[in-house]
Amino acid sequence: MIDYTEKIPNNVDLGRDRVLQRALEHWQPAYMSWWYDAGPTESHNYEVYLRTAITVEPDGWAKFGYVRMPEYRWGIFLQPRSAERAVNFGTHKGDPAWQEVPGEYRSTLRRVIVTQGDTEPASVEQQRMLGMCCPSLYDLRNIFQVNVEEGRHLWAMVYLLHRYFGRDGREEAEALLERRSGDVDNPRILGAFNEPTPDWLAFYMFTFFTDRDGKFQLSALAESGFDPLARTCRFMLTEEAHHMFVGETGVSRILQRTCEVMREHKVETPGDVRALGVIDLETMQKYLNFHYSVTIDLFGSDASSNAATYYTTGLKGRYDETKIEDDHVLADEVYPVFEVVGNKIVEKKVPALTALNERLRDDYIHEIQAGVDRWNRVIENAGISFRLRLPHKGFHRAIGNFAGHFISPHGEVLTKEAWHNHERDWLPAPEDHVFVQSLMTGRVVEPGKFANWIAPPIRGINGQPLNFEYVRFN
Repeated sequence: MIDYTEKIPNNVDLGRDRVLQRALEHWQPAYMSWWYDAGPTESHNYEVYLRTAITVEPDGWAKFGYVRMPEYRWGIFLQPRSAERAVNFGTHKGDPAWQEVPGEYRSTLRRVIVTQGDTEPASVEQQRMLGMCCPSLYDLRNIFQVNVEEGRHLWAMVYLLHRYFGRDGREEAEALLERRSGDVDNPRILGAFNEPTPDWLAFYMFTFFTDRDGKFQLSALAESGFDPLARTCRFMLTEEAHHMFVGETGVSRILQRTCEVMREHKVETPGDVRALGVIDLETMQKYLNFHYSVTIDLFGSDASSNAATYYTTGLKGRYDETKIEDDHVLADEVYPVFEVVGNKIVEKKVPALTALNERLRDDYIHEIQAGVDRWNRVIENAGISFRLRLPHKGFHRAIGNFAGHFISPHGEVLTKEAWHNHERDWLPAPEDHVFVQSLMTGRVVEPGKFANWIAPPIRGINGQPLNFEYVRFN
């Protein structure tokens, strides 16, 4: 028997629900088997200075201390329930928020939860080898924090499946542990979560771009008329912020170190920069192009009947739904999307209900641009003229109106031949991956030391100094 107050911190009264207890007792060993098989490699005996959520209160959701990751307390938390909460959009607007799954939306809601849940273990699988080439103990601790919190987010989705979807939910929960990122026969559901994350630059880009997609998807689900899902996602967002922080500051620190070396040695060309053991800015731009383009595909097709259904039925809202000043029904609203006509990209107005994916993508792009602007200030402050730029939203797309077309980073419609002539200039080529991999040999584990290709952070975790022993090896 599991001690549901000690082993699994929760505010959902697990100890009193015997059916749920039996389901989780069956699922937990499978989860631990997955963690040992697909989680961070060779890390099971490390003592890591981790943050653990034990309540949803401000003084309880971020308790720090050393823990071995297999002994991490993966808790289940929902934001406190508000008895007055109503459905805020769609045809059920104004109705009391649902505390149980509406029968007519059961399969659709289950699919939404499974798709979100599938992303959580996928990212752990993508990152499992990176601890073996960490640039510092600080960074090793951060990736382990991301890993255990992705595991907790999986628990959050599995709780909903077990609690509200009966046998179907239990089967889906088991399947979440059976799929594997990049597996030919049983891959993860969404394409970006089957891409490799072979180096730390890719990890930082992933946590900046793809975890931010997670923020926007969770924010849309946090508006759901199904109250347990909304409350679950609200709490998950408190942890997602750290993942994005790791990504943005990681890239910023690489930029800072590269600019320091460029300025000190008065070099600019990629070959000269690489010869000094840091990552050239052109390669950074290529990584940005790749991770940005595969991430904006995650938002789905520009015009989507599924998105319209999720909205009208009250299952998934817009980002900051309650702050938007409209009727929250959208029966007569339109929204611009873009498509390729001939050799040009043209704007087309479509019903706003079908363009909800595109609106969420645009909200995401606006926030991403602000982050890229912050990166560029690092370069600007170093007195270097290079600037990172987001490519056109049609660049390197595999889903939606731009799929099957060849769009340059500047938004030009190209022939297939012209695209292939420039592809190596815009996306990481094999030799770029080989170079970045060459910097990932070994790992830096002396407290306070950092790899040559990345600058130290401004401050440590939870007020600790940079030379703190964030990970203890046993």
